[in-house]
Amino acid sequence: MEAITSTREVEEVLFAHPGISEAAVVGLPDPNFGEEVNAYVVLKDSSVTIEELRAYCAEHLAKYKVPKHFEVLEDLPKNTTGKILRRSLKDQALNKS
Repeated sequence: MEAITSTREVEEVLFAHPGISEAAVVGLPDPNFGEEVNAYVVLKDSSVTIEELRAYCAEHLAKYKVPKHFEVLEDLPKNTTGKILRRSLKDQALNKS
């Protein structure tokens, strides 16, 4: 996965979904493929499902860019200027493993 280009492309697809208000994508280590795509989303509409998001991404992205894991959050971690802290999301995911 091309770290910057691919994550940005995936985020843009997620932002285009009408049920998502915020999204962040991070790459996590994968023993088979080097990195796997993980998406963190804040929903506008609680009826949106992970399966719907996965299908939506599959329609708009190459197969290898579709996030392997989706996590719905109340809000994304941000710094004082409002920038999403992707490193924090990545660290949380790595600590869960």
